Amino acid sequence: MRIHKEGYKIIATTFGIAAIVIILSFLIIGNTIATKIISGFGILVFLVIVRFFRCPNRVATLGENLVVAAADGKIVRVKKVKENEFLKGECIQVSIFMSIFNVHVNYYPVGGEIIYSKYHDGKYIVAFHSKSSEKNERTSIAVRCANGDRVLFRQIAGYIARRVVLYAKEGEHANQCSEVGFIKFGSRIDIFLPTDAKIKIKKGDNVRACQTIIAELPERG
Repeated sequence: MRIHKEGYKIIATTFGIAAIVIILSFLIIGNTIATKIISGFGILVFLVIVRFFRCPNRVATLGENLVVAAADGKIVRVKKVKENEFLKGECIQVSIFMSIFNVHVNYYPVGGEIIYSKYHDGKYIVAFHSKSSEKNERTSIAVRCANGDRVLFRQIAGYIARRVVLYAKEGEHANQCSEVGFIKFGSRIDIFLPTDAKIKIKKGDNVRACQTIIAELPERG
């Protein structure tokens, strides 16, 4: 288990603040029960922050026609929708909600050419709300797969999340299950698939990034 680079600064800051609070509590009120409670709380907060930025090593499930989970979390939506930003048509939306306890590294669900990458400023509606896909701070990334299909996915900030980090750049090649970015604290990933994709999950399922198969894209001549 390693710590993701996006957490280095926050972890160091949290450690410094916790250490100062604990030292001051001993100096001001001495070795009392109150000091022990404060110390315990400071250590707990630090450990929670460290755990949040964990980046586990995993054996990925790869395949040209496979769409794998872009993040750890729970499937909160599987629905046919009209995507108006880039695909401009009907598709199947699969949404993964990440709680504060999930790993928050985001990965490419498919491999191919990055043909669209854009950051959108926005609000901070709770991430499991259907409108968060259009209203919240978010990024949109589209990849052209080997069979010619275009798969769009979004990183969406939630009520607690206040920063979306994106690494994708248009024109570059995306390797399936390589890192696409990070969302700091509770958040969501939306994946928009062709309507003839074979969906392999259902609402309520828990998924693991790079290992759970979300869908299978059709073979195209």
